[in-house]
Amino acid sequence: MQVFILIWFGQFISLIGSGMTRFALGVWVYQSTGAVTQFAMISLFAMLPGILISPLAGVLVDRWDRRYCMLLADAGAGLSTLAIALLLFTNHLQVWHIYLAVAVSSSFIAFQWPAYAATTSLLVPKQHLGRASGIVNMAEAASQLFSPILAGALIVTIQLQGVILIDCATFIFALFTLLLIGFPKPKISVENQQQKAKLWDEITYGWTYITAQAGLLGLLIFFAVSNFFLGVVTVLVTPLVLAFASAAVLGTVLSIGGSGMLLGSLLMSLWGGPKNRILGVLGYTFLGGLCILIAGLQPVIPVFLATSFIYFFLVPIIDGCDQAIWQHKITPAVQGRVFAVRRMLAWASLPLAYLVAGPLADRVFEPLLAIEGPLAGSIGRIIGVGRGHGIALLFVVMGILTMLATAGGYLYVPLRLLEKQLPDA
Repeated sequence: MQVFILIWFGQFISLIGSGMTRFALGVWVYQSTGAVTQFAMISLFAMLPGILISPLAGVLVDRWDRRYCMLLADAGAGLSTLAIALLLFTNHLQVWHIYLAVAVSSSFIAFQWPAYAATTSLLVPKQHLGRASGIVNMAEAASQLFSPILAGALIVTIQLQGVILIDCATFIFALFTLLLIGFPKPKISVENQQQKAKLWDEITYGWTYITAQAGLLGLLIFFAVSNFFLGVVTVLVTPLVLAFASAAVLGTVLSIGGSGMLLGSLLMSLWGGPKNRILGVLGYTFLGGLCILIAGLQPVIPVFLATSFIYFFLVPIIDGCDQAIWQHKITPAVQGRVFAVRRMLAWASLPLAYLVAGPLADRVFEPLLAIEGPLAGSIGRIIGVGRGHGIALLFVVMGILTMLATAGGYLYVPLRLLEKQLPDA
């Protein structure tokens, strides 16, 4: 556990720095271009390369020392961030430079996540995996809580360049903590040792492993579907809030969401999650969809603050239950490959969400609820009309679809009974 906590702390500091850079660059791009589509493209380039490279990364994570994989990930992501800082200092930064930098960073981070998750399974006792997931989510929550506040304060004094340099320093700290320790190595069976001779078989192994279990495949499809709806919402939170308030209020909304996520993570780390983790995933996802629906129906700042807190309070419980299920059911020696394929497929819908969110907002939903728009006299009487209200209507649609997806997941018997029907590894 001491090794796990040391790894976690280094990654936590790095997450704070990355969160500050992400917030500052997002506001800079949106205010510079005024286009939701341009803003959404950052999320696309931050996600797509990592998804595409995940299967190969998972194989290499199982082959290599997992500490070296995390070192590679932190070093590569740190260098890409440093490149943005240098472009800023020389006054040459353009939007496409940010796209390229986040794409490079995404490729390196593809190695980090499966290495981190697979190592956790070896370091943490089985009965505490749910709590470990809560601790990991706690770092992400703290990043979401403190990063916007810190970035908003620092960008006034040390400007965007200074914020990014701080991010580079946090990467160095994460590298230092990884250099201090050694990682345990999983036991490799004869079957897995022989399989290493064929790289393509290893790349496809994760997919074969998952599809052999209807419950695991159902869980993967459920997250792919719900992640699409979440991806649309995630991209549009910034434009929605900025349509009604300032960047400072946006930082407050994100920080309130981060505080909810922090408390949810703390609860998960102490509690470990419900005994029936599948029902936890489905039930709390349904409540999350309800929060999205309410935020769209009443697009005002107090509602944004309340729904942001509740939604992000639920996120670490959902993710913790899901992570614990996979760590319980998958053999540690092959978790790198399986987790990489799981990440690729569960997140494959996110780039599509990022691609369609901007055009849907700019060209479809915003015109529908313009002051003289087609729905101004009907739905507009409920939600309101004018700038930002079309995005609010899109939130309503995504919230309803999320709740319908959870109902469908519950009705699929192999998913509902996954924990009973599939034995632990």
